[in-house]
Amino acid sequence: MTEAMEYDVVVLGAGPVGENVADRARAAGLSVAVVESELVGGECSYWACMPSKALLRPVIARAEARRVPGLGQSVRGPLDTAAVLAHRDDFTSHWKDDGQVAWLEGIGARLYRGFGRLEGAKRVVVAGPEGDEQVLTARHAVAVCTGSRAVLPDLPGIARAKPWTSREATSSHKVPGRLLVVGGGVVGVEMATAWQALGSEVTLLVRGDGLLPRMESFAGELVAEALTEAGATVRTNVSVAAVERVGGTGPVTVVLAGGERIEGDEVLFATGRAPRTDDLGLESVGLEPSTWLKVDDSCRVVGTDWLYAVGDANHRALLTHQGKYQARIAGAAIAARAQKVPLLETDPWGAHAATADHAAVPQVVFTDPEVASVGLTLAEAQAAGHRVRAVDYDLGAVAGASLFADGYRGRARMIVDLDREILRGVTFAGPGVGEMLHSATIAVVGEVPVDRLWHAVPAYPTISEVWLRLLETYRG
Repeated sequence: MTEAMEYDVVVLGAGPVGENVADRARAAGLSVAVVESELVGGECSYWACMPSKALLRPVIARAEARRVPGLGQSVRGPLDTAAVLAHRDDFTSHWKDDGQVAWLEGIGARLYRGFGRLEGAKRVVVAGPEGDEQVLTARHAVAVCTGSRAVLPDLPGIARAKPWTSREATSSHKVPGRLLVVGGGVVGVEMATAWQALGSEVTLLVRGDGLLPRMESFAGELVAEALTEAGATVRTNVSVAAVERVGGTGPVTVVLAGGERIEGDEVLFATGRAPRTDDLGLESVGLEPSTWLKVDDSCRVVGTDWLYAVGDANHRALLTHQGKYQARIAGAAIAARAQKVPLLETDPWGAHAATADHAAVPQVVFTDPEVASVGLTLAEAQAAGHRVRAVDYDLGAVAGASLFADGYRGRARMIVDLDREILRGVTFAGPGVGEMLHSATIAVVGEVPVDRLWHAVPAYPTISEVWLRLLETYRG
């Protein structure tokens, strides 16, 4: 049976990005269909942000408590692994999406279960789980919000070895005795932190010369130091040549270039992501399949007037909060164009072109210590041609940090544009710095003049007092 329906907007993907596009379009009075082939709520809710941070929160809380006088001796024992995993399961709603479905239906969007594929302009064919088929036609827009997936490198033996990706790493109900982690980016270091604390013997294998290569180098150095002190083995400048696992069960062996063999019980490859744009029928509208989609600042695909790619699909910033930000802009832009009004006359979400996903992307890495950054690193700012100065300060020297924990170790850096006297980027590394990031984001996004930052007085004694110390260092 084939059912044909028409809506103002058809959204492919019901993760946080698709939900926000749908929400903004519905708030403007447009009819919306949402197509989802897995769970409503997407990667973030079930295999990424929520389960990973639920695993990490007890780890970080224990680490911080151990550094507080009068409390440290009370938390010397191991984590209650069963309780941590149960806590994680609660935050994923036990991989059931009833609550998310209810929310989607509550805003008036129509959910279609199945795999959606473009068959020409504004036409989506949905293959349902029972072999049924629906044809959805969009009057105004189709939004591709299908996210990204983990990429496994093309290595001998990797398919037979059944390696973990981020999905298995965040959803496993068993703590591996020995976990090999390949990759030193955010997923690699967060999962190494979590599973080491839960009892795994972790070996982190990194092709480059440090962790978190897209951030300031001191951030990766502090995280590597802490992982090593926790008992993990961190090896840099190593390359994996092959993976072996006899019969797909039992121990797994990673073979390094040069022939060294390292054995573990599981191996996690955290080596990159690819867009979920394969088999979406992009070729039917003149686009390359299996590719990141190039968009303008309203997230409309370049060369079209009806197709949008929002979130990971456009490769601007593979972060849930940035995808949701883009979704609010895209939803408002779709509504404005449908109603034939200028974008500047729509609601505030569409009042300005997207800028934060160009040069002011905020991100927190939930390791011990935390890393929080926004905007450009020193190297990125210099490569972009800005005349800048990096201003550094020892976070441990701030009174609030000394109160936060004995032996507090951390560092702060702000990148000052010497021509415009504004901040191009800020990075914090240290316990508890994630909650400090939004002040930096406001300074960078708002292009607040350095002279005005002097009047944003930080409360005493908090770690945020580092802002005053950074400004004093800059002025000399």
